[in-house]
Amino acid sequence: MEIRIKRVYELPTADDGQRVLIDRLWPRGLSKEKAQIDVWEKEIAPSNELRKWFGHEPEKFEEFERRYCKELENNPSVQSFIEMLKQHELTTLLYSAHDAEHNNAVVLAGFITRRLT
Repeated sequence: MEIRIKRVYELPTADDGQRVLIDRLWPRGLSKEKAQIDVWEKEIAPSNELRKWFGHEPEKFEEFERRYCKELENNPSVQSFIEMLKQHELTTLLYSAHDAEHNNAVVLAGFITRRLT
């Protein structure tokens, strides 16, 4: 099982595998047809409170990661999410943030990888 990360606004490609949107809010200005998303996992996204607190400020990323991982540990949807991922050779986690290094997809991918090893 391989997990990749990609900004949802990038064009879908044949090698994306299963495409999973992991944001709580639908990406602005993007139609469902253009996004070509297989699954939208709102329940796995950071809480509204955490998302608003973080505000995609890189200096808050370390604390955001800690808090989001804590949310994931207590999230009953995580196990079924991991089971869904295991059913596919490749899954691309899609996010809408501008910052490719400081976003929930980076945290989620790391969290899942640690869980599977």
